[in-house]
Amino acid sequence: MSATPPAVERYFAAVNAEDWDTIRAVFAEGAELRTVGAPTRRGRDEIAAHFPQVLAALPVHHDQVTRVVVADRTVLVEIHFTGRTAADAPVEFDAVDVFDLGEDGTTIEALSTWYDTAGVARQVRA
Repeated sequence: MSATPPAVERYFAAVNAEDWDTIRAVFAEGAELRTVGAPTRRGRDEIAAHFPQVLAALPVHHDQVTRVVVADRTVLVEIHFTGRTAADAPVEFDAVDVFDLGEDGTTIEALSTWYDTAGVARQVRA
């Protein structure tokens, strides 16, 4: 079994801590972020700006890694998300993130996120 690559560990720690400077730094200069139902974000600045926008509706949030599968420079991560809206309504769902790492494994070249966007939207609007 392979250990979780440092870039992936840094990513989740940064998202959970709302450390957007680290998010910017962990992505490669020409990285791409593909999120279900949203346009592809390209480059560190676009990617780093995406996270505070998306999480603004969820002032309390936590991505709990539940499974990691490492295949060379591709890393699949299952997560369980828990959070609360500004109105204190609970939000909870499972997701899968697929990371493509740089050659040295210290940066993220691409990330795609997969989850039930309609289900999450219903919870956030509740």
